[in-house]
Amino acid sequence: MDYTDEVWNALRTLRERSPLVHNITNYVAMDVSANALLAVGAAPAMVHALEEVEDFVAISHALVVNIGTLSPEWVEAMRRAADRAVALGKPWVLDPVGAGATRYRTQTARELAARRPTVIRGNASEILALAGGVEGTRGVDSAHGSDDAVAAARALAGRLGCVVAVTGAVDYVTDGARTLSVENGHVMMTRVTALGCSATALVGAFLAAHDDPVFAAAAALAVIGVAGEIAARDSEGPGTFRQRLLDALYAMDHAALAVVRIAEH
Repeated sequence: MDYTDEVWNALRTLRERSPLVHNITNYVAMDVSANALLAVGAAPAMVHALEEVEDFVAISHALVVNIGTLSPEWVEAMRRAADRAVALGKPWVLDPVGAGATRYRTQTARELAARRPTVIRGNASEILALAGGVEGTRGVDSAHGSDDAVAAARALAGRLGCVVAVTGAVDYVTDGARTLSVENGHVMMTRVTALGCSATALVGAFLAAHDDPVFAAAAALAVIGVAGEIAARDSEGPGTFRQRLLDALYAMDHAALAVVRIAEH
């Protein structure tokens, strides 16, 4: 099946709505995630103070929680924001950065995953750690391929009643019953920090523009993957690649999306 039209329609809807995406994310990811959201047509907000997170969730269209740089106060802000999003029926996305690396990080990720996220987006090692399987990462990098975590992703999605997106050379998005694969992207994306975090932020934006969370997550991953392919064509290295990826997100059109490679399994 050709998903070009569906992805384009979702992107066009996102641009028309310009959803406000509330991010509680890490210091490393704030800049590139905010710029990726702006480039694709959404409105980013990086808000983590305990005193205002619940109020900000109320005026946002989606919440993104990223545990990259943890502290007790930020964890409490994440809890409050997630609970508020669920209470208000707003989509929220969890990025369990580095789950499996330390006990604190793994426990925090599992606790947040139990708070009914709409989508969990992580690399294979993070998803395996959340699912209670083999743990161990190279810091925040995956020690496993995405193929290794498909079964765990399906089981985790079924147990938590959410969508799980495991990303790698091939991305897999599943709700436990239905699974989509996305084969867009470029190896240069692994040489620029926080592009995985940016992909999670885009998932939040697409959730605000499409009612099907499985497809919304797959569309977000396809769009940033296509942008990576475009950016790699003339990039001299990671520095120019980062800049050109943002440009590619901004200029993304129906013709560019003709290379989208989404398949159902």
